[in-house]
Amino acid sequence: MAERVIPLIDQRVAARAAAVPAQAIAADGLLVDTLGRPLRDLRISVTDRCNFRCSYCMPKEVFGKDYPYLPHTDLLTFEEITRIARQFVAHGVRKIRLTGGEPLLRKNIEILIEQLSALRTVDGAALDLTLTTNGSLLERKARALKAAGLQRVTVSLDGLDDSVFRSMNDVDFPVAEVLDGIAAAREAGLGPIKVNMVVKRGTNEHEILPMARHFRGTGIVLRFIEYMDVGATNGWRMNEVMPSADVVKHIRSELPLVQLEHSARGETAERWGYADAQGKHDAAAGEIGVISSVTQAFCGDCNRARLSTEGRLYLCLFATQGHDLRSLVRGNASDEQLASAIGHVWQGRSDRYSQLRSSMAPDSGTGARRVEMSYIGG
Repeated sequence: MAERVIPLIDQRVAARAAAVPAQAIAADGLLVDTLGRPLRDLRISVTDRCNFRCSYCMPKEVFGKDYPYLPHTDLLTFEEITRIARQFVAHGVRKIRLTGGEPLLRKNIEILIEQLSALRTVDGAALDLTLTTNGSLLERKARALKAAGLQRVTVSLDGLDDSVFRSMNDVDFPVAEVLDGIAAAREAGLGPIKVNMVVKRGTNEHEILPMARHFRGTGIVLRFIEYMDVGATNGWRMNEVMPSADVVKHIRSELPLVQLEHSARGETAERWGYADAQGKHDAAAGEIGVISSVTQAFCGDCNRARLSTEGRLYLCLFATQGHDLRSLVRGNASDEQLASAIGHVWQGRSDRYSQLRSSMAPDSGTGARRVEMSYIGG
């Protein structure tokens, strides 16, 4: 198979300058975009590297041994990340999720967590500070992460069958070590823990019920994610998407479920609780979630912004262009100017790719590639 090549300029160089508007935009927690969506959730990618090569995110034929990762000097420092995050929090962000790549590959990430955990929301509350990981390094780092101020973790796990899992991560990593990482996170108090399973038809859909059985009654929330058309490298095809409705139907064939209310506005997962004999939610058995990013768009309530490893602000997981904040941070911009630049970008936001997907030509006919998920986090 010929090696696929993706032009880096589409993801890293082609970023708009984040302009400082002539009139300052107050960081008062009331910021909304053109569709009235507030800014509540910031996802920060701390590295573009990962030790897995999952086909739906960082396929080995693209992200091989010669792939040119970002040089260390291009990455935001922890102090720069914290300074930017502080302005987002002032605009209303209440939740920060650290992502990657694999965020636990970033050296001394505990220092960043400690800095971010000291931030407070506009009403003085602690942030919801969480991290998404593939779990490979979690067993050895869980206690240090908790001590630094991390509240909880989400672990990506696409199956319990070892041969399936090794095949999907494509680096022959055993599932047992991820399960050990989850156990270590529970012991350290990093909870409630969520486990994300990307379901790819023809690859791992037979793992749905074993995963549901395994995590039922453990206090861990298992979430099933539709295989998404993120970036340009995963060879996405619609016929490999297993709709969330089919996932729920499959689980209900053995384990009765009852639909639950959303936990908060902007929550991406539809919640289903395990039912008791009377058809009521059995809290002891717990719940699952389904994230229908392909078949049931949730753009209308999307309140998430994404900050890339090198300081680009992205307004959508399916974006084709970012806004350069690093040049402001490394220039002479004041905190007020940085906050105004962020506010200006968010006020102009109209992104709703998933709602428009069915009516759009690939890449909207512009030739611009969507940003890779490994670059800005899922």
